[in-house]
Amino acid sequence: MLVIAVLLAQTAAAAAPVAEEPVAPYAASNANAGATPFAGDALWRAFHGSDGVARIVDDLVARNQADPRISDIFRNQDLVRLRRTLKEQFCYILGGGCDYTGRDMRSAHKDMGIQRADMAALVENLQAAMRREGVAFAAQNRLLAKLAPMHRDVVQR
Repeated sequence: MLVIAVLLAQTAAAAAPVAEEPVAPYAASNANAGATPFAGDALWRAFHGSDGVARIVDDLVARNQADPRISDIFRNQDLVRLRRTLKEQFCYILGGGCDYTGRDMRSAHKDMGIQRADMAALVENLQAAMRREGVAFAAQNRLLAKLAPMHRDVVQR
C-alpha cells in the first residue's frame, strides 16, 4: 500500500507544472558567474558536455536535498531556478559557450546563513556527483579550484 502511495505521489509531482519563482530585477551578466571561463573546450568535453553537466547538477541538487547536514538550506528554495542557473554557471565556466543569467554569488546567497561546514558538505556532494558522472579527478580539481574563491561571497559566518 505504501509503495502505491509513493508511486502516486511521484506521478502527481511529475505531472505538476514547475516554473521558476519570480526574483527581484537584477542585471544579468556573465560576470555574475563568480569565475572566468576556462580557455578552449577540453574541460567541457571532460564533463561530457551539456548532458554530463545536467546529470551532475541534478545529482548534486538531489544529494544536497537528502544530506542532513545541509538539507535545511535547500528547503523552500526555488530548485527549478537553482538547477537552471547551476547548469548555466558550470557551462559558462567549463567553456561550453553558455551565458550565465543568474544573480551574483553574494546576492544569490544573501541571508541564507551559510557556514564553512555547509560549503564543505556541498563540495563533498559535488565531488560525488562528478565521480558518478565519470569526470577525471584532474578535471574535477580544476573546476573546484575555479569555484573555491566564491566561498568569500557565499559563506556568511
